[in-house]
Amino acid sequence: MNDIMGNSGGKPPRAGFRLDKADGKVFGVCAGIGNYFGVDTMLVRVGFVLATLLGFGSPVLIYLAVALIAD
Repeated sequence: MNDIMGNSGGKPPRAGFRLDKADGKVFGVCAGIGNYFGVDTMLVRVGFVLATLLGFGSPVLIYLAVALIAD
């Protein structure tokens, strides 16, 4: 059964978003997002590429902002 904070299985809550420079390709932003949300990193990267192609490049600016602000 879940507790009040929504944790299940006795796992500690995540401390916060962190760049994953070990598994990252450029700055580790997509790998960090994948780790934070528990999603495969490749899916995050494919989503980012699709968003960049459909969003006229604006996700690149968001990526750079996250890379410079996080950690």
